[in-house]
Amino acid sequence: MPYLFTSESVSEGHPDKISDQISDALIDNFLAFDPKSKVACETLVTTGQVVLAGEVKSDTYLDVQKIARDVINRIGYTKGEYMFDGNSCGVLSAIHEQSPDINQGVDRTSPEDQGAGDQGMMFGYATNETTNYMPLALDLSHMLLRELSALRREGKDIPYLRPDAKAQVTIEYSDENVPQKIKAIVISTQHDDFDEEEAMLAKIKSDIISILIPRVQAKLSKGIAALFTDNITYHINPTGKFVIGGPHGDAGLTGRKIIVDTYGGKGAHGGGAFSGKDPSKVDRSAAYATRHIAKNMVAAGLADEVLVQVSYAIGVAQPMGLYINTYGTSKLSMKDGEIAEKIEKIFDMRPYAIEQRLKLRNPIYEETAAYGHMGRENEVVTKTFVSPDGTSLTLDVELFTWEKLDYVDRLKKEFGL
Repeated sequence: MPYLFTSESVSEGHPDKISDQISDALIDNFLAFDPKSKVACETLVTTGQVVLAGEVKSDTYLDVQKIARDVINRIGYTKGEYMFDGNSCGVLSAIHEQSPDINQGVDRTSPEDQGAGDQGMMFGYATNETTNYMPLALDLSHMLLRELSALRREGKDIPYLRPDAKAQVTIEYSDENVPQKIKAIVISTQHDDFDEEEAMLAKIKSDIISILIPRVQAKLSKGIAALFTDNITYHINPTGKFVIGGPHGDAGLTGRKIIVDTYGGKGAHGGGAFSGKDPSKVDRSAAYATRHIAKNMVAAGLADEVLVQVSYAIGVAQPMGLYINTYGTSKLSMKDGEIAEKIEKIFDMRPYAIEQRLKLRNPIYEETAAYGHMGRENEVVTKTFVSPDGTSLTLDVELFTWEKLDYVDRLKKEFGL
């Protein structure tokens, strides 16, 4: 019997995502000037106020207020009428030094013996239902909001948009787990005030369906674009007026959108957030590493769908174990446990090895903090950082290294494909 599956995304102007982006901008600045920095930084945003808290061990000093304000302005909170803007909001820092009790479990004389920054389990997932090996409902939700943000920044076709927005897509699947059509799309977008609410709602719904949806369709493959039929149920700003939004409408916290950040509810999640954590925290680095494994496995043709789990003890380098689930889609004459044993020998999952393999001690994290950490484009970009004393540092960094298909050939060889 056909079934439905739904995933959601939020825009870079959503309060929780503002927090994530500030926390990751701090991570990037610390790593740019001191790649050995250990950072765990949480951000709270609310009406006219930003609060930074957490632990840091680093040889560099940052102007955290300026970094936070720059992120807020970049996102688009630049007007006093939003009740939260980068130039006038208060920024309170309560960041202090990292506990030596934690640090002694991570640092080692030999870097290869670096212990995990915490205990826990992390999951990576991949499916061949999209070209970037991500679940379709989440991929479309991200795409809708990225395009909505582009329209907002252009300020032409839909000039009344404000930064806060959410999207949700429901897909109908066949018994064979193949997407058949889009059942429903929900979009709530913050907007400027209108004189008449009924006319406002009609205008927003018309613009979303006639302007946003075609722009998204034009960027999709023919097969995925065909899932947009005339029978989609649209809920556009279903509560009505959405003028008050962002941190004035709802407080935001780092790490509160972990399902948006990963797979939209597909596969599994270990519970740990990513943003605000340097790569010694395996919540982040091992989640990237398991995605890297899962994506390369599916791309190599080992299975149509793969879930990878790894687990750690704090201060211990070697993981507690590796788990593989191919959901019965494996193309190999091996059980999933046997596949896991071979994968363990191919991918070194010690924290230091992950950091080196995926180049994680670089300032690459602010870009991850909106529209998902997975399924993104691997690319090299140039970034410039300025310290409080005026020192300028320009670096070429490789983003989303865990999305590279650099192990496909080796996996095919190892598994005889």
